[in-house]
Amino acid sequence: MARRAAAAAGTPPPPPADRPPRGHRSGGDGQGKMRVLAWISIGLTTAMVAGLLTVYTLMRDTFGNITEKSVKEDIINPRPPETGALNVLLVGSDTRAGKGNARYGQKLAREADAGGKRTDTIILMHISPNRDKARLISFPRDSMVQIPKCKNEATKQVMAPRRDMINSAYNSGGVACTISTIETLTQIRINHFVEVDFSGFKNIVDALGGIEVCLKSGVNDKDSKLVLPPGKSLLNGEKALGFVRLRKYGDNSDIQRIRRQQIFLSKVVAKATSSDLLTDLGRLREFIGAAASSVTMDPELANDTERLIEIATSAREMTAGGVQFTTVPWGADPADPNRVVWKEPDATQLFTAIKTDTEVTVAAPSASASAKPKVTIKPEQVRVQVLNGTKTFGKAREVADELVKQGFTVVELGNYEAAGGASVAKSEVHYAKTIESAADHASTLAGAVLPKPAAASGKVKATNAQPYASTVPAAAGAPAKGTPVMQLVVGEDFDSVKVTKLPDSVSKSSITASEQKNVCT
Repeated sequence: MARRAAAAAGTPPPPPADRPPRGHRSGGDGQGKMRVLAWISIGLTTAMVAGLLTVYTLMRDTFGNITEKSVKEDIINPRPPETGALNVLLVGSDTRAGKGNARYGQKLAREADAGGKRTDTIILMHISPNRDKARLISFPRDSMVQIPKCKNEATKQVMAPRRDMINSAYNSGGVACTISTIETLTQIRINHFVEVDFSGFKNIVDALGGIEVCLKSGVNDKDSKLVLPPGKSLLNGEKALGFVRLRKYGDNSDIQRIRRQQIFLSKVVAKATSSDLLTDLGRLREFIGAAASSVTMDPELANDTERLIEIATSAREMTAGGVQFTTVPWGADPADPNRVVWKEPDATQLFTAIKTDTEVTVAAPSASASAKPKVTIKPEQVRVQVLNGTKTFGKAREVADELVKQGFTVVELGNYEAAGGASVAKSEVHYAKTIESAADHASTLAGAVLPKPAAASGKVKATNAQPYASTVPAAAGAPAKGTPVMQLVVGEDFDSVKVTKLPDSVSKSSITASEQKNVCT
């Protein structure tokens, strides 16, 4: 595989243009062009690996143009555990190193900066453990966050932790520091990364034969140099650049512009995975060659055909409405109206949903198993008594609040003390032996807790039990009268409650590929 040296770190980026809070400065024309091109080029990675991976040997020479870069040795912070999901960090780089890149990067104040790089685009592509769902999470570039200690990409010197814009991690520490920052903030394990520069953007669109878009009304925008009629238009590479950077259209909002970009991305993926392209080896080679020349990835991903196939398969799901585009919930930074901070607890709930998205395993029934059909119990049907089996004060209430957010009905809080007064090492679920349906309720509760606790018949003795007064809005509906009460004994190993119900701020900012099929309606 060809290898390219990482570009020198760039200078801090200008203020963003993505839907700023009141008082937020908007970037200039050059800045906007850079930002939009970087954002949309991210999707080309997914489209590229989606191309005819079943004939990988035939295309090996073309794939050889992909640059490999190992950064594992530069990640110096503790890493979250694996969950079975596939999480790929997608970074759009505006490096001016390399042929053709300088003309697209914005003009810099100093000549010496001409080889630098920045990112205005940080996206986490999360593919579920069962490889049947995908979510692309966009991190606003001007988010003020805590950057952990990192190695400087150029000097390899360790930089002290600091509060800064999230994209400054990439500017000074490269991909390794960006991975560490996101892992530290979200506790989500990043399995692989893909870096994309946008110099080949136009060539890639042209290699696909153009991308068709549909507009309610015509466009005549001087800033983006784009003129399009109402209805359908087939965009070549040059017009595609204008489309993805188009601002003065519709209600002129950044939200509409971002959604247009997402529509364009989904159409790129759809065309890259279409049978027309996959069966035309000449066009396919041209497309993969154009994309590969603009991609850098970790060697483990670049050389793992099976993993690339997994990503390609998930890319196909995008065209079937199986992918969601989400932006981390945010609000204006009280300390600086030109920056943003993540909205809590909404952002944490989004990250928890990702890190608790674990493999669903179903045990095969034995030959002697009862013919009785399995009963599916929903969280809303389960009543719980939460007992603190640790020495951490308030742990029962903390866990109870998490359970209520996911629909469970918590009725009591209390404590449980193991023999000898020691903390309980592992969480446990207990249920009454005498109630036939209790085991099904216990199974639902145990499946919502990580690590998954063992469920056993026979309740334990609680101490200091008292009614639970919820500070969290209860889910719609209530358990039926006579529903058994489960006991959850919280152990030292407790990590979290699986998040399946996301807050409104996340749901409202998410759109699926199926919602993007017809822009004209």
